[in-house]
Amino acid sequence: MDFEAVMQELEALGKERLKKIYISNGAHEPLFGVATGEMKPLFRKIKINQPLAEQLYATGNYDAMYFAGIIADPQAMTAEDFERWIDGAYFYMLSDFVVAVTLAEADIAQEVADKWIASGEELKMSAGWNCYCWLLGNRPDSQFSESKIANMLEMVESAIHDAPERVKYAMNNFIATVGVSYLPLHDMAVEIAKAVGPVTVKGNKKKDNYLHASERIQKSVDKGVLGFKRKHVRC
Repeated sequence: MDFEAVMQELEALGKERLKKIYISNGAHEPLFGVATGEMKPLFRKIKINQPLAEQLYATGNYDAMYFAGIIADPQAMTAEDFERWIDGAYFYMLSDFVVAVTLAEADIAQEVADKWIASGEELKMSAGWNCYCWLLGNRPDSQFSESKIANMLEMVESAIHDAPERVKYAMNNFIATVGVSYLPLHDMAVEIAKAVGPVTVKGNKKKDNYLHASERIQKSVDKGVLGFKRKHVRC
């Protein structure tokens, strides 16, 4: 399938109800409102196709950009490519669930994520922290420096309550992911989750939400799934 055929297919899959939901979360026109599950049959037709992914991502259409992440070839992408993608990610559903996820399947993931975490820019920082969550939940513990992850936990402990809103979500997710999926620092993550306590974030309707890394870790302990690793990062 070529670019035009894919865009037509995505448009046909769009639903007004989902479009409104995406817009309420920060998406803007152009978009069709396609459910992510509806994209799987399309992916099976196309498989991995980096040139097509680049065409789709460049449209600025949320659904096309999301599908670009599904068909992208992360190993074919350079650090400059990922910088271009994160610059185009105008809200968190793109930065955290498209760019960060795609980056997590690349060999240069930690190098790029480290740069984004240090950037001081909310969506880049959020993508960087979330990328580590995808990495820790998928790759063997041996692929990470224990001292580096420990330093990152300490960074989160000191900075999370004053961080930008999307970074709070990502940092909280990081504590929980280390506690569940990175066994060498499970105990440290538990202690830091307790020290951090509930994290307050602003909700869409001006009502505060509260994030609890401790509860997420404890649920995994209760279920007996410590050390959980998913087979695939992308769907």
